[in-house]
Amino acid sequence: MRMKRKKSVRMRGKRSHGYGGKKKHRGAGSRGGRGMAGTGKRAAQKKPTILKIYGSSYFGKRGFKRPQKVFKEKKSINLSYFEENAFKFKEENGFIIIDADKLGYDKVLGGGRLTKKFKITCKEFSKSAIQKVNECGGEAVICQ
Repeated sequence: MRMKRKKSVRMRGKRSHGYGGKKKHRGAGSRGGRGMAGTGKRAAQKKPTILKIYGSSYFGKRGFKRPQKVFKEKKSINLSYFEENAFKFKEENGFIIIDADKLGYDKVLGGGRLTKKFKITCKEFSKSAIQKVNECGGEAVICQ
């Protein structure tokens, strides 16, 4: 008994490889997609079926999206930065003067230890930052 040759070999030279028209063997293309494909505005051939199943609420848009407030993250800095870079800032009347607002920071946090007197100006301070600045004899000035 002879072995049957593979279909791909048998069909060499044949235009459609046994699938009829040239376009017919291309997945779900010849049947207009799979499932609910093509049920958009212009799929008139599927509209009656969809209207029967889902009613008129399937098509079109409904309501609106509420615009959400964009959350702006505060740029913060620790006290340890000021302690390490104290030599970069000017000194007046025994205080090292720092304007964190001009440096581009919104809040001063209490990370690190202070050994020098600082006069820091900023929009916001954490409780621990104010406490640490005051303990060293410095000032935490809140600006608007």
